[in-house]
Amino acid sequence: MNINNPYRKDFPIFRDFPAAYLDSAATAQRPDCVIEAEKRFYETMNANPLRGLYRLSMEATEAYEDARESAAGLIGAKSPAEIVFTRNSTEALNLVAYSYALTFLKEGDEIVTTVMEHHSNLLPWQMAAQRTGAVLKFLEPLPDGTLPEEEIDRKITEKTRLVAVGHISNVLGIENPVRLLAQKAHAAGAVIVIDAAQSVPHIPVDVQELDADFLVFSGHKLMAPFGIGVLYGKEALLEKMPPFLRGGEMIESVSLTEATFAELPHKFEAGTVNAAGAYGLKAAIEYLQGVGYQAVREIEDNLTALLMEGLKELPYVHIQGSEDPKKHNGIVSFTMDGAHPHDISSILDGFDINIRAGHHCAEPLMRFLGVGSTARASLYLYNTKGDVERLLEGLPKVRETLGLDRV
Repeated sequence: MNINNPYRKDFPIFRDFPAAYLDSAATAQRPDCVIEAEKRFYETMNANPLRGLYRLSMEATEAYEDARESAAGLIGAKSPAEIVFTRNSTEALNLVAYSYALTFLKEGDEIVTTVMEHHSNLLPWQMAAQRTGAVLKFLEPLPDGTLPEEEIDRKITEKTRLVAVGHISNVLGIENPVRLLAQKAHAAGAVIVIDAAQSVPHIPVDVQELDADFLVFSGHKLMAPFGIGVLYGKEALLEKMPPFLRGGEMIESVSLTEATFAELPHKFEAGTVNAAGAYGLKAAIEYLQGVGYQAVREIEDNLTALLMEGLKELPYVHIQGSEDPKKHNGIVSFTMDGAHPHDISSILDGFDINIRAGHHCAEPLMRFLGVGSTARASLYLYNTKGDVERLLEGLPKVRETLGLDRV
């Protein structure tokens, strides 16, 4: 399994785990350095950061803030103050919806998003529209997932005040034109919110080059621990926004009747923070940077091409989205004639092959595509040719198990 992949050995789960793991779009596996970093935090600096004046707490604070600097560097933020730690992308998007949208949107304003969004980048804007009287509008893609510029021009108007879009679709793998969308949004006087949960682990992302107003990503898709995520926001915008949560750590001063809040980014980080998770995130970022995005891309493109070539040879399998493997960014969703995706996934698990099945938290996209659900294989830097071959060999076994194709 290690043939042609020098990184697989860095992931302890693969030493004793027999399965072909093809579900990295849901969560990535963790290398030794990340697991060891989180363990090291608890063993050597386990104290609440930010408030304690004793050595252990100050070391925890330094580790936590170092992680913030790493996250800022990864995505090109101007300052660590523009990086807010959250639990995940979902919480980060909700923070923007509650603190920005509810504060600055009004009745008749328009929120533009796409039919391709993960529910985490849809439900917060549904809530914001319902509470403010704003109107939701949806960009519709071509069959391959591409958003035509004329569609963007039709939907983003002088009434648009917020554009929310996924950088890479978690179903189709297509990369959306977020730089163009940012230009169109800003020309209309709107802000853009980019869900980069599927992009930051796989391709270089620079918030200044994209001119993103807000951008979010999750640590667990980037080989970091569960429970740590990142919200990037332009400092001028974050300064104007009220806190999302209130309580410990996010205050400057409190009386019985009022409070003043801490400076950025701490006013958005109420309560005891996930310092160990942040420390693990820093280790994951350093590991990813050591591998390099070019190597990640080469592995994913080669394996995606192999997978799609093999799937096209199976007449009962139908790939969703583009026919170009390079436009899938390691994500391949498909259906099989006569077989429900849940059955496909369950049967493959019996052969130690792990894929995702269902609507992938993107029910509106499923309806738009005319399917109830799909099976999804997603790749990352530790996958091998052997993983892909096992999946391709397993799909005919699914049909055999279900009694399909019998004469």
